[in-house]
Formats: sequence, C-alpha cells, structure tokens
Amino acid sequence: MRVLVAEDHPLLAETIGTGLRREGMAVDVVTDGGEALHRLDATAYDVLVLDRGLPVVSGDDVCRQVGARGLTARVLMLTAAGTLTDRVAGLDLGADDYLTKPFDFPELVARVRALGRRSVAPVPPVLRVADVELDPARRTVTRSGRPVPLTAKEFTLLAYLMARPGRVVSAEELLDHVWDEAANPFTTTVKTTLGRLRAKLGPPPIITTIREGGYRAG
Repeated sequence: MRVLVAEDHPLLAETIGTGLRREGMAVDVVTDGGEALHRLDATAYDVLVLDRGLPVVSGDDVCRQVGARGLTARVLMLTAAGTLTDRVAGLDLGADDYLTKPFDFPELVARVRALGRRSVAPVPPVLRVADVELDPARRTVTRSGRPVPLTAKEFTLLAYLMARPGRVVSAEELLDHVWDEAANPFTTTVKTTLGRLRAKLGPPPIITTIREGGYRAG
C-alpha cells in the first residue's frame, strides 16, 4: 500500500510515517498542502492521511482537489476539531474517513488499511500460490502448513506478487508500490529483498525472475 502523510507538525508526521512503515506500508511524508498536491499529481497513492490545518494550501482545499482532479487516493482526514459539525464538514469536502486528534495509533492503522482495501480491486481473503498461503488479515505466511516468519517488507513484497499470480511485475512497479520515495531506484533493493524472501520460503521457488522483465509469482 502506498500512503502519503500530509501533516504540518514535523514530529507527528514522521511518527505516523515511521509507524505505518513498520506495518509494511510504503509511506511518503510532507508538511504543507502545496507539496501534498505536487506528490499526488506525481504518484498514484492508495491513501492520503490529511491534516486539515496545513499551511500553503489548506487540508480542506487539498481534499477538494483530490476529487476535482479525479485522483484515486482515499482520504483519511485528521483534525483536532472533533464536533459532529466538523466531522460532517470534513466528509462533505470529499474525505472518506475522519479521525480526531489525539488518536490511538492502532486505530489509525486499521482505518488506513480499510481505506486501502477500498482503493484497489478486491483480492481473496487468503492468497495461495502453489503450496504457499498468505493471510493478509493475520499477516501470516505458511508453506505446506509450515509457518514462514517474514519481515514487514518481505511480507508486503510477497503479498504484492501473490495478488497478481502469473503477471510479470517490474522492479520499478515494486519500488513504486512496496517501497517509498526514499528507495534509490539504482540500488539492488528489490533483488536483495527477493533473495532473502526466496531463501526463507525455500525450494522449489514460487517467484521467477523474468530476464529484462521483472518477477512473477506462480
């Protein structure tokens, strides 16, 4: 899942970004509405975590522009104003969900995941390729019934490939959707992570490298 966090408080913005990355999401962080719109135009985000009180361009105006420009990102609006009137106003602007500050981080994660599921085509509750099963809800992977412990990034990479069985996925696409903007496209990040993932899954391999094409599960 690719997430943009737009929050004007730098410490809170980085805290949210770090926490979501630990949940296996690819996260970019900005602190003003003008930069948020620039990123939204350049990248197809699944979810936008949006503070209403942004400088340069307000969060309200960013939310309006998401709808006006036909962008696909689902919007989770954050605000310190928690009255019913405020919540209704935020939803009327086009927000998909609304969370007041202060909030419990597990609730934020759950809401982001729920919005992310709405932004993409539905996938089976449990992904299966050969004898490998991946349960996105429980965040578990098994092979022939044997648990396979994975890091958050390895899990997200495997889930992305298994949700597209038989399709060749380029390294560039994986960088766009599994990593965030901090990933250097000229490094061997994808290849290295796939190497660790294959070693943990064991033989026979379920992920095939397609010469000059990318990677395919199944």
